[in-house]
Amino acid sequence: MRLFIGIPLSSIVIDELAALSVRLQSADDGLRWSLPESWHITLQFLGNTTDDRRTCLTARLRDLRHAPIPIELEDLGFFDGAGVFFAGVTLLPGLVSLQQTVAAVTLLCGFAPETRPYHPHITLARTRNKTGARALRTLKAHLRRQPTFTRFTAHEFLLYESLPTPFGSRYEVRDRFPLIP
Repeated sequence: MRLFIGIPLSSIVIDELAALSVRLQSADDGLRWSLPESWHITLQFLGNTTDDRRTCLTARLRDLRHAPIPIELEDLGFFDGAGVFFAGVTLLPGLVSLQQTVAAVTLLCGFAPETRPYHPHITLARTRNKTGARALRTLKAHLRRQPTFTRFTAHEFLLYESLPTPFGSRYEVRDRFPLIP
């Protein structure tokens, strides 16, 4: 099973991002748009794992104590090399603290930490193929102004399983972990 840990979005932010996505996408834009039910803020990608490591992980995550955290989205952006269009997430102290705590817990269960700096974001679209650079340039040209999103407080984080499909990955929630003061 292929796992990752993430924060679900508030319904208000999902509605705001969905309205934005509908406004920006077209049938022939060359992009594979993410579905609203897949939107999340990744805390730690774990990759393929065994049942034993998953058991260790869920037990340790259940013991984790962290207060609810404010979440604030920022500007829309692009990872040109990866062919990704995203909504950025501000690196507020609570989010950084939770991400570091989760990374420390996963390390105890044998998961390798990320080597790249933490860059929280919500993936809205990906290029379909190698010619997708043109699609991203066109999308950039259509972004006249940056939207404003509603701030929210995250009261939980989730363990997701990523299930590949011909249309991209589908994410299923495998466990929930409350953020309590």
